[in-house]
Amino acid sequence: MSDFSAPSSKKEQLLALIRANPFISQQELGERLGLSRSAVAGHIASLTRERRLLGRAYVLPQQAPLVCIGGANLDRKLQSLGPLHLHSSNPARQSETPGGVARNIAENLARLGLPTRLLSAFGDDAAGHALLEQAAQLRIDTRGSLRASGAATGSYTAVLDADGELMLALAQMALIEQLTPEFLRIAAPQRADAALLVADLNLGADSIAFLIDEACQHGTPLVLVAVSVPKMERLPQDLSGAQCLILNEAELQALVGGQPLKSAATRRRALGALRARGLRQLVVTAGAAGVYCSSANEEELVHLPAEAVQVRDVSGAGDAFSAGVCASLHRDPQDLTLACRLGLRLAALTLQTEASVSAELSPALLQDPQDSR
Repeated sequence: MSDFSAPSSKKEQLLALIRANPFISQQELGERLGLSRSAVAGHIASLTRERRLLGRAYVLPQQAPLVCIGGANLDRKLQSLGPLHLHSSNPARQSETPGGVARNIAENLARLGLPTRLLSAFGDDAAGHALLEQAAQLRIDTRGSLRASGAATGSYTAVLDADGELMLALAQMALIEQLTPEFLRIAAPQRADAALLVADLNLGADSIAFLIDEACQHGTPLVLVAVSVPKMERLPQDLSGAQCLILNEAELQALVGGQPLKSAATRRRALGALRARGLRQLVVTAGAAGVYCSSANEEELVHLPAEAVQVRDVSGAGDAFSAGVCASLHRDPQDLTLACRLGLRLAALTLQTEASVSAELSPALLQDPQDSR
């Protein structure tokens, strides 16, 4: 005998059926509950207004995806076996892994067990096919991504010293420029049910402005992640649609056009400049020194130290940090300090592996009380 207790009203019964099968049709709902199509539609409209259903396809709130928009490429890493000598040949070892800021963040989120969708661009080549296959294995939804025939999938080549520190990086990301505002308009259904959006600055200036404006209109949380100093100019003056900006000290200095941010006073002035542009939350990464963060209305940046670990490779650590911040903000949008602590934990795990994303990530990290210490 079943111990299932039936919901008391038709609307609650309808919601229970949708929980059991989110793809159930309105006709089947009507037949199961003895309701007309118009009555079913009325209950669905009511549940949507109550935010107990999100958008089309009966997406339940806990199933709403985190949508990552931006770069996906093949990472090639060349690590010197000894001291690097410029203008000369250096013995090195090579490895290849999936990469790209948005793609790396998506993989981190998927390994944490969160529903994840990736909007990026892939060429019809071996690298593109490999990236899409790996995403499918991780259950990352890439159905809205651009597939471009006759174009090369993006690549990122990093030169590391013997200690794993980045010395030089070369990025071929031309394909990402095809993620234009027109593409984003076509892919709007892929963002309609998003619990949170995260976009990297590999996107063009017009596309970033489009996403900020869209987030402002719809109220969807938007996290922006910087990728390099030269691309900071892609941010528009008005940042009021963005919930959070994650960048490093050099990128922040380039953004505010000020002096080196080595004192509390210079960091405070930089924070004030971004507050004036409408930004609510700011996170500044400082490598081994940890991070600085500030939520809305806070006039100071709070410092959080990094975990002391044996570094094998810095590649991907920043993306892991960003993913941790996004995963935590997804659960608690107001607690930026908690979000940064989870980000630092994920970054520490990534620093200890040669992969761009640590295979040790799991949903247990979201329940580990150490992440909030």
